[in-house]
Amino acid sequence: MPARKLIKHLFWSAEVVLLAGTVVLGALLSHADEWHPMSLLALLIGLAAGGEWFTVETSAGVLSSSLGVMTLAMGLLGPGPAALCGVTAIGVNSAVRGRPLSTWLNNFVVFGVAAFVAGLIVRALAGDVAGMDHHSASESVVFGLILLAGAFVLLVVNFVLFVPELLVRDGRRPKRAVRELFLPTLPSELSVGVIAIVLAIAYRAIGMPALFAAIPVLLIFRHLTVALMRSEQRAEQLDRRTRQLASFQWAVPSTFMEGLGLRDPTALRHGAAVASYAKALAIEVGCDEEEQEAIHLTGLLHDIGKFTWSDRILHPEQLTDADWAVIRRHPQDGAMMVGKFDGFGPVADGILYHHERMDGTGYPAGLIGSEIPLASRIVAVCSIYDTMTKRETYGPPMPPEEAIAELRRIAGAQLDATLVETFIALLERKGLTFGQEADYRTELSFENRVRKMAQPQSDAGRSPVAMRLRQRD
Repeated sequence: MPARKLIKHLFWSAEVVLLAGTVVLGALLSHADEWHPMSLLALLIGLAAGGEWFTVETSAGVLSSSLGVMTLAMGLLGPGPAALCGVTAIGVNSAVRGRPLSTWLNNFVVFGVAAFVAGLIVRALAGDVAGMDHHSASESVVFGLILLAGAFVLLVVNFVLFVPELLVRDGRRPKRAVRELFLPTLPSELSVGVIAIVLAIAYRAIGMPALFAAIPVLLIFRHLTVALMRSEQRAEQLDRRTRQLASFQWAVPSTFMEGLGLRDPTALRHGAAVASYAKALAIEVGCDEEEQEAIHLTGLLHDIGKFTWSDRILHPEQLTDADWAVIRRHPQDGAMMVGKFDGFGPVADGILYHHERMDGTGYPAGLIGSEIPLASRIVAVCSIYDTMTKRETYGPPMPPEEAIAELRRIAGAQLDATLVETFIALLERKGLTFGQEADYRTELSFENRVRKMAQPQSDAGRSPVAMRLRQRD
């Protein structure tokens, strides 16, 4: 016999023994007067059987009125009637919903045993529950607290008995079950228990009319509960859809970059290094977290437009004028690819202008000085430095000291002189090639970016970028 099948048989055998033991123990510990008055017992059994109408299916499980009925039975009768009400409720539920017979045994165990154990605890704490009169306020409060504790114990024991079934059936671990099944429905279940406690106290004061008067309250409560649970389910669905859309938005540019990396392995390393340098420089010049994130991502994706290049241009032997025209278009192509996604406007701007020069002779728009976005100016400094010190395409690498001297030589004309000096000071403090240790996937941090994008944000910076090829008058 396969091990999994053997475990199931052993599990079912244990359930049979547990259920039979509970029945025997119930017969031994039962008090004759806990089954009276018969009218109350009949009403509670009827509520248990009819409670199927009050059952609400949720993504976390089933929320029913059975807890309320079992709590009433514990408080007004005893553990035996509470167990009978629990078995009746789950039996009717299983029959109406057409559950397979293999699940009936587990349902009887988790409801019957849990109600009986909780009922014994209530009886031990409150004395002979069936014979108590709770007329004073203090006695009612104590009685209510005992019943609340009993309701909580019932929920816990019910869940503990149900977890092994989940483990055997689909391998769901206890921690996951607590997170997905127990905690989400606990507040609603306890609220049902509180209503039952109020009804039990009212019954002690005025008798059966209190239970009949509760029917409209239960109907209203069910309506509100259904509305609340459906609202929560819609919120969960919206959250999942938002995460899916955020994942899609990040997956597309990332796929473009990784596709480029397959054709030019240096592209991902260069993007990661520039992103690392750029974020450190953004922090150095006092950018806030949102600006740092935009600048970091601009550095990571600044060459994404090269995805449109042919392999002949990516790995050139000789370039024609037409090839150079394609090369000069990669900032525009990259900005267009990124800017179509909501929230990527500042990043697209940074990519679009990262080949501008401070003296206005850059491309694609010929911007001058501070007209160039800060992200573009930062990425330009970091990209040129990494290109010089690695030289994966354009020849042997340049020593960092010579690259720093070259940065200073072109500062003011090509690069922002203030950013150059700040960057050099940063290199001297953190290491002349600290950015070269960066890894593309680590810098991308896909899951974290998806989670952040899925969170509610302000509208700032969330509109797609327009392709602003501004010209000087």
